[in-house]
Amino acid sequence: MEHQTDRKIAMRISRGNIFLNALLSVSKLIVGVVANSSAMVNDGINNASDVVSSIIVIIGLRAASKASDKNHQYGHERLECVASILLSGIVMAVGFGLGVDGIQKIFKGTYKNLPMPGILALIAAGASIIIKEIMFIYTRWGAKKLKSSALMASAWDSQSDVLATTGGLIGIAGSRFGFPIADSFAAIIIAGFILKVGIQIFMDGMNKMVDQACPQETVEAITGVVLDQKGVLSLDVLNTRQFSSRAYVDVEISADGKLSLVEAHAIAERVHHAIELNFPEVKHCMVHVNPFKKNYTSITADK
Repeated sequence: MEHQTDRKIAMRISRGNIFLNALLSVSKLIVGVVANSSAMVNDGINNASDVVSSIIVIIGLRAASKASDKNHQYGHERLECVASILLSGIVMAVGFGLGVDGIQKIFKGTYKNLPMPGILALIAAGASIIIKEIMFIYTRWGAKKLKSSALMASAWDSQSDVLATTGGLIGIAGSRFGFPIADSFAAIIIAGFILKVGIQIFMDGMNKMVDQACPQETVEAITGVVLDQKGVLSLDVLNTRQFSSRAYVDVEISADGKLSLVEAHAIAERVHHAIELNFPEVKHCMVHVNPFKKNYTSITADK
């Protein structure tokens, strides 16, 4: 039930992003033509690509939420990482394109021939920055709540648009004050920030694709929960791996070697249930019980 609720939240956020990006794209293209602003037209085209990005997120989330089957017994969550990696490519392409365009305008001197944009373009750029920043905050909130790498990638895609539009705003303002080259310099600087965001999204997706361990604070919290369970004398091994927005945990504990198999199994079940209860992101937990021996590499329970 909780998983279905999370999916509905993610889909609602993504559909909202598609609608707003489509609205921004059409509005900017119209304003760009009317106000004689090539920067606004380019920004409108960029927002059109964001519609594609949001569609990729929806496809990735739907595919990742599919139940496990005979051929995919551990589920499909990693497909969400694939969506993140695809989004990172779009973000980096936007950054690269802005940078190249800015450099070409400076070296060719084409910025001198650009007509002065109208005040409507300045107003539209400012409004777009506010809307995109709200989209970023809302989408990031959803990504953190759902621990969704694809939604987080979409959030940072919106933030990269804020940077890109800021460059357009600077360029439009600069042109109106008699400094048309400001647009090109701003585009180059902002392109660097956007490329950095794209690389971060790519690295996050790749790390989760290759079973990166859970954050240290999560590992320490799991350790505390395991050692608090009745019958656990030490924690011998704790391995974790992130599986997109979910996690897998492998635990080896030590218990009194004189216990019966049934009693040892009951301890293992307590540990298993405690981990899954306290850490909802854990999809699967495996617990192995060893007979207790004094081992300096183990973490002994303080009981």
